[in-house]
Amino acid sequence: MTQMGRARVAIFGAGAIGGLVGAKLALAGADVTVVARGPHLAAMRENGLTLISGGETRVVPVKAVQDPAEAGVQDYVIVTLKAHSLPGAAAGIAQLMGPDTTLVTGINGVPYWYFHGLDGPFGGRHIESVDPGGIVWRTLPPAQVIGAVVYPAAEVIRPGVIEHTYGDRFSLGEPDGSRSERGQILSKLMISAGLKAPLRPGIRDEIWVKLWGNLAFNPLSALTGSTLDRLGTRPDLRAVARSMMVEGQAVGEAVGAKFAIDVDKRIDGAAEVGAHKTSMLQDLERGRPMEIDALLGAVVELGRLTGVATSACDLVLALVRERARLAGCYGE
Repeated sequence: MTQMGRARVAIFGAGAIGGLVGAKLALAGADVTVVARGPHLAAMRENGLTLISGGETRVVPVKAVQDPAEAGVQDYVIVTLKAHSLPGAAAGIAQLMGPDTTLVTGINGVPYWYFHGLDGPFGGRHIESVDPGGIVWRTLPPAQVIGAVVYPAAEVIRPGVIEHTYGDRFSLGEPDGSRSERGQILSKLMISAGLKAPLRPGIRDEIWVKLWGNLAFNPLSALTGSTLDRLGTRPDLRAVARSMMVEGQAVGEAVGAKFAIDVDKRIDGAAEVGAHKTSMLQDLERGRPMEIDALLGAVVELGRLTGVATSACDLVLALVRERARLAGCYGE
């Protein structure tokens, strides 16, 4: 890589969040390639990538490809797929990577690399719920990963057009907590693009705090059709969510995570978002695959691994899997 502004960056899965990041980085001077498919790819090739953000519309010329091999080896590959898509996409992502490439995983839930570099009995273990058979671990070396927690909301409102509705924070972190050169370069690049992208020493803790709400509110919303305000304020629904989150905290702490806030503050924060449909409910309504295993299945798996009881999570996991199966949004 020559200078920071001309970093070669590929966005794999250039939907709403990937498109937002790709457009911002391209506007900041990075050499951006987006990997996409279908009408979205065709629109970006013909018209560029359009970003609507903060009342402003910008059309950004980007290199758009379907075959990652066309893009060549990158400095950074930012993956913003849904978690269940990662095993099938791993071989394609690997085509963008050389030995010095940094892979940035902006994916919800427990990441496939979670136990990379950790001491203790679980060090180096793959998580079957998110990485069946360890294929992702073998294909995309965890040593090349920087973790990311994604907070903005955006939507593809039509092919080639991204509307950014709120948030600009992407917390970054090396799995070992170090302030690596590659992490600092990426942080500065994203900050120059107008994003808040601190390099954090405890990225797993931040992953868990976001997951803490998602493991309960996403599946409960899919089962009930309720929005965050109702799930967080109706006493009966709040009690179910709280039981799941207490179990989730115990699992997180058993694998070394620290929770800086208490469970009721986390629930209150979600309720304050208002009448928002979770991503899992939106996926169910649109007939799309649902992120059940990364958000809840992996938590239950880690509970089994650590000997932590997860009875409320077990119950909801069984119900939401069947709801998804019947809707054609989950495999057998």
